[in-house]
Amino acid sequence: MSQSSARPRPALYRKPVPAFWWLERRAYLVFVLRELSSVFIAWFVVYLLLLACAVADGGDTYARFRSWSSGGWIIALNVIALLFVLLHTITWFGLAPRALVVRLRGRRVRPRSIVALHYLLWALLSAATAWLILGG
Repeated sequence: MSQSSARPRPALYRKPVPAFWWLERRAYLVFVLRELSSVFIAWFVVYLLLLACAVADGGDTYARFRSWSSGGWIIALNVIALLFVLLHTITWFGLAPRALVVRLRGRRVRPRSIVALHYLLWALLSAATAWLILGG
């Protein structure tokens, strides 16, 4: 048996972390809210799948889905989910230049240009979607 393994190891000091550590700085709060937004994005996916199934099943099922969707708690949940999806989108657009390196003619595209292009494409796609839904 080696001499080093016979000695007891000293306990490491671990500074206690408060439960609400993420409220100490704005950056921490935004980080936690962004992570929480994934739950609401998952809700939107489930909601849209339920909608698609109701439409596919026909009139009665779709009418029940619409009735269920007009409930106050579903509307409130969808409004909260929309706010979280917007937070997720805006924070992602801010992070995109760090995650995505774009080169054009051998030169790196400026981060501001990448963010601006994201917002421009978001606006164009939102407008096109609204045009399609509202009957153009």
